[in-house]
Amino acid sequence: MTLDIAQVAVDNATIHFDKLYSYRIPDSLTACVWPGSMVLVPFGRGDKPRMAVVLKVEQVDAETVPKRLKTLHDAAPEQARLTPDLLELVRFLKERTFCTWFEAVKAVIPYGAQYRAAVVDGKPVMQSRLSRSTERVYTLVGELPQKPKPGPRQLAAVQALQSGPLTAHQLDEVGISKPTLDTLCEKGVLAVAQQDKALDLFGDIPFDPQPITLAEEQQRTYDALLPDLEDGNPHAALLHGVTGSGKTVVFLKLIERTLELGRTALVLVPEISLTPQMIRRLKSTFGSRLAVQHSALNNTERLLQWRMIQQGNADIVVGTRSAIFSPLQNIGLIIIDEEQEHTYQSESAPRYDAHDVAKKRAAMENSLLVFASATPLTESYYAAESGKYKLLTLTKRYGGRPLPHVDFIDMRAEMAAGNAREVSTRMVRELQENLDNGEQSILLLNRRGYHTVGMCATCGHVLKCPNCSVPLVYHKPQQALMCHHCGHTVRPLPQNCPECGGKINYSGFGTQRVEEELAELLPSARILRMDQDSTGQKNAHETMLAQFGRQEYDILLGTQMVAKGLDFEKVTLVGVLGIDSLLFGQGFRAYENVFSLVTQVIGRGGRAALPGRALIQTTVPEHPVLQLAAEQDYESFYREEIAFRKFGLYPPFCSFCIVGFVGAQEGAVALAAHRFGTLLAERAAAHPTMPLRLLGPAPMGITMLNGKYRYKLTLKCRNDAAFRALLRETLEAYAKEKLPQKASVILDFNSDGDL
Repeated sequence: MTLDIAQVAVDNATIHFDKLYSYRIPDSLTACVWPGSMVLVPFGRGDKPRMAVVLKVEQVDAETVPKRLKTLHDAAPEQARLTPDLLELVRFLKERTFCTWFEAVKAVIPYGAQYRAAVVDGKPVMQSRLSRSTERVYTLVGELPQKPKPGPRQLAAVQALQSGPLTAHQLDEVGISKPTLDTLCEKGVLAVAQQDKALDLFGDIPFDPQPITLAEEQQRTYDALLPDLEDGNPHAALLHGVTGSGKTVVFLKLIERTLELGRTALVLVPEISLTPQMIRRLKSTFGSRLAVQHSALNNTERLLQWRMIQQGNADIVVGTRSAIFSPLQNIGLIIIDEEQEHTYQSESAPRYDAHDVAKKRAAMENSLLVFASATPLTESYYAAESGKYKLLTLTKRYGGRPLPHVDFIDMRAEMAAGNAREVSTRMVRELQENLDNGEQSILLLNRRGYHTVGMCATCGHVLKCPNCSVPLVYHKPQQALMCHHCGHTVRPLPQNCPECGGKINYSGFGTQRVEEELAELLPSARILRMDQDSTGQKNAHETMLAQFGRQEYDILLGTQMVAKGLDFEKVTLVGVLGIDSLLFGQGFRAYENVFSLVTQVIGRGGRAALPGRALIQTTVPEHPVLQLAAEQDYESFYREEIAFRKFGLYPPFCSFCIVGFVGAQEGAVALAAHRFGTLLAERAAAHPTMPLRLLGPAPMGITMLNGKYRYKLTLKCRNDAAFRALLRETLEAYAKEKLPQKASVILDFNSDGDL
């Protein structure tokens, strides 16, 4: 006699006991449990119901099964099962990011498609986390009896349903209520069923396909990519094109061909603010079989879009980082636009990089993977130069338009002339010129808030968050100090130092203060501020960008969300403020980040018939990174950067792994980090040929976050199977010494030096 046994990974596991547990499958669930199934299991001493995912099902001899082996409680419906390809991505995340099994599951499927444990009639059962994703649909199935005489609403309901089934919402809109429909169902005139809510998020975008016309340079690029798209093998390419070179038009042509081949396409963008313009281009060109996945959708919208993809009703998926896990089948093309952006890297478990997951999916699906950017990651360009990717370059702006003319404003001279404002005299003059000409401007300032620091004039004490080792930022609309990390708020605004009673001076500037300054200097200007504070409302990004596109505003002031991917024909002036603080930031990517940000925002100007210009405010106008960005000279910047990376042994010449330690007591955290380093070094000694450098331990840049202290070890390594096995051995040794009780461990292979 044999028994069916499921090996499962449970929810809420720590990395130290995240292993597979065996359970009997009862006869009632035998047909429901497969690898990838979501199940409910009794776990631990108290047999508390806990969610789990099945990773393996096997038949074993009943005599070999321990008598005390526990039995599964419940299993989710078949449509909730992870497909083999999604299950493979779960395994990939577990292996590469050192997350738990269930953390990987939660990354792959949206919240609304997940289940939770519940008790109904005294029995543990699974319940969907989201129950509002269906709606009633009515169908006409019989004749309306003439006795008793039907009322006008019953007649109207039958008349409305003559042409086909309608939802309760559609019938309610024409005045037919649920009681009327219930009565007709009781009479056998109507039948009612539940179906997924229909959701056309972008129904206002007309389907208006236009012939996709490529310029000569774009056509050459498309022709070079076409064989890789058509041959049914995995390929990767880097499309490096100057800002405004028409990379999106090449995307559209590639997608068109992908659909002709009967395959599907996945398009990733780095920011929610970039999805509206991409969605509009795709929807108008390819129609309604477009699905969207990003965090600005509510749980119901995201679930319905996910089901639309799962059921094969989408040919194209567009979204931010998490869209890489969309349950799309037969993927022929994956595009990662603005591939240099750090937002493609997850900052919470699982700490994955969408680049790596995209490579995995392209290999699994035999897809063409296209990375695209005007300022590619140094690692990506190196891979292209080395022949790992096909390198394609667009050197000219679409339509032959010139790149914006760039000039510098030396803020040292402004201060010497007595201008203490954050916006220079020349910037104000140029903004006024644009107003007079009926043209639009974009200003970049990558700091939100009003004042960025409050300091005592007497003792120098800085007002910091009690939970995080960072200064509190003054937000004028809220009349409060706020922490941008944990949300801690201080009201009313402190005027006196808590240490010595001296006067607090507030200094530094963010987007709120610059907005106020511009309103004083340019009273006729209509100013739109886009930052994390102003875009909290649903659809705020889309609404604001649409308003600016309709020229309802003259100046768009924002953080880095306004720096890339946006295309407005009336924008002729771009201004960059406060860039110096980024120029001297920490991490080996500091120069790369500044070059990319400045190059990208300059590229927002002069994208149509009107020529563009850009102004960069800085105290170091001669800095080579700013000079190269002004010249839009990526190749020269790359040569400088790759030489620095090679000399300092940074990626792509090694992998970078940050091992973070987090705990309540600083001393204990520091000791735990030191002990982990010792354990790792002891094990590495047995592998003398393994390339490995260990730096630290040291406090992280933000030593305390949300009340927890944070230390790190920095490992320069080769991220291969042998190194990951060494890390796992070290983690097991760390757990045996019960060190996780003092400091939990976080591993991140994508950081540039901090978490």
